[in-house]
Amino acid sequence: MTRVLTLLGATGSIGASTLDLVRRNRDDWRVEALTAQCSAAELAALAIEFGAKLAVVGDETCLPELRESLGNSGIEAAGGRAALVEAAARPADMTVAAIVGCAGLAPVMAAVERGGTIALANKEALVSAGEVLMQAVAKHGATLLPTDSEHNAIFQCLNGNRIDDVAKITLTASGGPLRTWTQAQLDAATPAEAVAHPNWSMGAKISVDSATMMNKGLEYIEAYHLFPVGLDRLGIVIHPQSVIHSMVEFRDRSTLAQLGPSDMRVPIASCLAWPQRMETPLAPLDLAAIGELTFFPPDEDRFPATRLAREAIRAGGSAPAILNAANEVAVAAFLAGQIRFTRIAAVVEETLARNNDAPRPTSLEEVLAVDQSGRMQAMSLLETNALV
Repeated sequence: MTRVLTLLGATGSIGASTLDLVRRNRDDWRVEALTAQCSAAELAALAIEFGAKLAVVGDETCLPELRESLGNSGIEAAGGRAALVEAAARPADMTVAAIVGCAGLAPVMAAVERGGTIALANKEALVSAGEVLMQAVAKHGATLLPTDSEHNAIFQCLNGNRIDDVAKITLTASGGPLRTWTQAQLDAATPAEAVAHPNWSMGAKISVDSATMMNKGLEYIEAYHLFPVGLDRLGIVIHPQSVIHSMVEFRDRSTLAQLGPSDMRVPIASCLAWPQRMETPLAPLDLAAIGELTFFPPDEDRFPATRLAREAIRAGGSAPAILNAANEVAVAAFLAGQIRFTRIAAVVEETLARNNDAPRPTSLEEVLAVDQSGRMQAMSLLETNALV
């Protein structure tokens, strides 16, 4: 049976992987809407290729180019934040939410309020707005399918099991490109060194997050909301090969792990085909060729980001949103050469300390206000502590 798909963030890496799978299974899908921030010509080409009914650019200034590129295709074009929300609210069997940053919050909420099935690839939806989002999911009967490789691995391991039987959930982390560096080497790390991930091909921001371990900290917060086992039953282990994507231990001491290639098409395929399976073009996993799988405890002295994330979960309320906002500001400053690598986590910690009495957000609008406040506080810190 043909299913209807809306893809929010069609021109990014998650969007490209999703459309690669859809392209290989064209008879299974009808595309309702595709969106991008701009990339108007690329978005138009994809909309025409997949026969989308609607193409939307988040940046309204890109709308004339989108319309011109769509020509006489008959595909509806729209632009702006409201148009993104309208696209997400359209009926669809599956909404892939891959808009990066807080710009993706309102569209994700619109899909949730429609009661839809959402393959969630937007971290901010659960990190910054986790409490608000999960309340909306329960209220509207929506289904969240995690597309992060770690959370999707947990989701697969939990299939057919009761959450009450879970003893521990362990997120695996590659450790990033700087895992074995000394503190002195970390102090002098350059942006080029920090983005050189050994296993995954990712954008600069998420690659830096991997190097600082903040990406795992953000995933820690996401897991806390997705899998309600409590903070004490969530853990992290360093696994440099990135073959085991996460593990679930049950109270009988059985541990289930999901293994697979370091390719986002694996978790995306799991979501697209759920509750079934679908083929991907990837080579089979060859454990003999890999040779060994190794594991190490995280070092929170050299990489304090996971500690900060855990403390933000304990604090609750606005703390996770402030942590995420401050981290985005600090990473951008590092990539621009304004601060040292090790100052990223320090800026986040100092911003959290300045906002330890911020009110608990109860709506998406309040989450966005907290996010903006956190960014301003972090930028204020940068102005007084640049390159320290």
